[in-house]
Amino acid sequence: MIASTRLNFDLHQANHLEIAAGRLVGTVGEPILGGEAKLAALQRLSESRGIARALTLAVGDGANDLGMITAAGLGVAFRARPVVAEAAAVSIVHGDLTALLYLQGYCAEEFVFS
Repeated sequence: MIASTRLNFDLHQANHLEIAAGRLVGTVGEPILGGEAKLAALQRLSESRGIARALTLAVGDGANDLGMITAAGLGVAFRARPVVAEAAAVSIVHGDLTALLYLQGYCAEEFVFS
C-alpha cells in the first residue's frame, strides 16, 4: 500500500526510488521531477486549494529543491547538501521525518504508530 494512502494524504508528488528484490537500488524512476516541476507543483497546489503560500511547507535535500524550499512558507532542508541547508528556514540534520509533524504543530501524543 502506498504510504500516502495509509497516512490519508489525498495527494503526493515525488520522485520514485526504484526497488529490486525488496531493496532500494539507488536510482530514480521516470519521470524525474526537476526543480521547475517541484516549484510549479507547490504554486499550482497552493493556488488551486486556496492556501496562502505562507502556509505551505516544502521539504528537500538537493539543489533541485531550492526553488520550492525558498518559495514555501516554511522551507525545510532534510539531511540536505550545505547549499540547501543554508537556504532553508529549517534544517533537519539528526532525526527522521517525524520532525515535520512537530513543525506543523502536532505533538507526540497525537502520533499514531502502527
